[in-house]
Amino acid sequence: MLNETLGSVLIANRGEIARRIIRTVKRLGLRAIAVHSEADADLPFVREADEAVLIGPSSPAQSYLDVAKVLEAARATGAKAIHPGYGFLAENAAFARAVIDAGMVWIGPAPEAIDKMGDKINARNLMEAAGVPVAAGTREPVTDLSLALKAAENIGYPVMVKTAGGGGGIGMSVAHDDDGLQKAYEQAARAAARFSGDALDGPAVLLERYIERARHVEVQILGLPGGRVVALGERDCSVQRRHQKVVEESPSPGITPELRERMLAAAVRVGEAVGYLGAGTVECLVDADKQDFVFLEMNTRLQVEHPVTELVTGLDLVELQLRVAAGESPEVRPEPRGHAIEFRVYAEDPKRFFPGPGTITAWDEPSGDGVRVDSGYVAGNTVTPFYDPLMAKLCVYGSDRAEALELGRKAVAEFTVEGPKNNLPFCAELLENAEFATGDYDTGLVARMRA
Repeated sequence: MLNETLGSVLIANRGEIARRIIRTVKRLGLRAIAVHSEADADLPFVREADEAVLIGPSSPAQSYLDVAKVLEAARATGAKAIHPGYGFLAENAAFARAVIDAGMVWIGPAPEAIDKMGDKINARNLMEAAGVPVAAGTREPVTDLSLALKAAENIGYPVMVKTAGGGGGIGMSVAHDDDGLQKAYEQAARAAARFSGDALDGPAVLLERYIERARHVEVQILGLPGGRVVALGERDCSVQRRHQKVVEESPSPGITPELRERMLAAAVRVGEAVGYLGAGTVECLVDADKQDFVFLEMNTRLQVEHPVTELVTGLDLVELQLRVAAGESPEVRPEPRGHAIEFRVYAEDPKRFFPGPGTITAWDEPSGDGVRVDSGYVAGNTVTPFYDPLMAKLCVYGSDRAEALELGRKAVAEFTVEGPKNNLPFCAELLENAEFATGDYDTGLVARMRA
């Protein structure tokens, strides 16, 4: 059924995630089709696909974000299905509809679910109605500073200010008073205008009560045909710089078994509330002191950090996405075991975390039992400034957290990247940090390390 329904899959993405999807597509006997920009012509994913199509110049807007070009490539190659990966068009409901209207299989949730969860304010309201805990915050878009000031007075400082749409921590900041709120609001407004096309004088901005000592914990779910939603376990994503994740682990070392059960049950309710189909992630903020949580947002796609869930469950999430999209209902009864940690290896300054593109002159990945590397580059490739500077994901798996930490220290030390700046020295520093070592850390850890 899988080959008959899907046959050939076009991956509308690049780098490590395109390469990772290609691996599963080919293992299942399907044909993998890559699309690429001029800047990415020499990357491994292009070479490893069964067929590759140049769709435009280096600019994402003229290549990976160009819906017409992606669909044209799919038609020209006879693709039966499109997998969007993450980022780019992955959470674009209009693209999902265009794929379906073109008679191809969309490997993702229904466009209606993407729409419902793509707006953070709408998602908050929907989850509150479904009985899922949400933080005190605005129920309508905040479109000017006076409304923001009034909302902050009702919520109480400190407040988190962010765009109502989008992800990746872009435009997010914390305000502790009215002056701070003005700066935070202007930052979020600019981000909203830049990424969603909203006018600067009327962007969609959201305010929520800020949790002082928070952990960022997310639950991986899988929606199956027939309406069943399964929780596959949680990931702790609290190691962040500029509100963007850099290290993830599963299970979370900072929540109790009782809290874990409540979060998994809530995540299932989230999926059921929107009729979710396929792989998705319910993100939550956990009050580390109170051991309580609130819904943050939902990512209606495969996550960057999905390998840690795969390592502790033994599941292939991309395979599950493909089977669900093909109409199958795989039997999934997850029993997470052991401990996994993922280190995102970026081409960036390890101190200030600014991007540092360049040509890779040496690349030597660690290997061995308990080590997994999902990489997008090899020696001789160039990390360009056009895209996210993620080069690879170094993952380790042990029988418990102590073993995973030791494997992490060894693997980080053995990973050689020369040419562009990279954050491997930061990963090594993190592994020696007392807070991280004990597991008793929160989203402010990296800021404290750099204070």
